[in-house]
Amino acid sequence: MQNTRLNSLAGNLSNQTEQLFRNPWRRLALQIVALLFGIYLGIAIASIAGQTGSLDVVVALIVVLLSEAISSTLYSRRWNFKQSVIGFSLNMLKLGVTYGLFVVAFFLGS
Repeated sequence: MQNTRLNSLAGNLSNQTEQLFRNPWRRLALQIVALLFGIYLGIAIASIAGQTGSLDVVVALIVVLLSEAISSTLYSRRWNFKQSVIGFSLNMLKLGVTYGLFVVAFFLGS
């Protein structure tokens, strides 16, 4: 890959972000924020899709496909993405969305 300005800028931003979240307390705070935002996002997705009633299947398909895409990216042997800050936060976001959807399902009694 060529060493362009955009490529070096993205590399430097990634390195600075990794160094910022090396502190375990900052990393834990980021993970908790990602989990709570995932729960909020799951509840919001269910509420928005439930308003019309006709998009439930489509929204469920999109959520499952995004969840599986995140899982396949994180757990593939090609990249070591799971141990990075972004990878773990994305995994926590996915976990929060799933938990939020379960909470809404329990609220509705289904």
